[in-house]
Amino acid sequence: MGDVINLRRARKARNRREKQARAAENRTAHGTPKALKTHAQAEHEREGRVLDSHRRSDDGDGDGNTQ
Repeated sequence: MGDVINLRRARKARNRREKQARAAENRTAHGTPKALKTHAQAEHEREGRVLDSHRRSDDGDGDGNTQ
């Protein structure tokens, strides 16, 4: 004779698996929250400004040749 299973538990387990699969699809489809996106963008812009402020200027005798 086969094993006895509780149909209610089996149904709930199946629904749980389906919800988890749907949630995983939604996470990949919708990505990160807007707050994290804006924070990352602001951080990227700040790093660019810091990098630009440390650059040497190209005006004048930057090549080292004296005439």
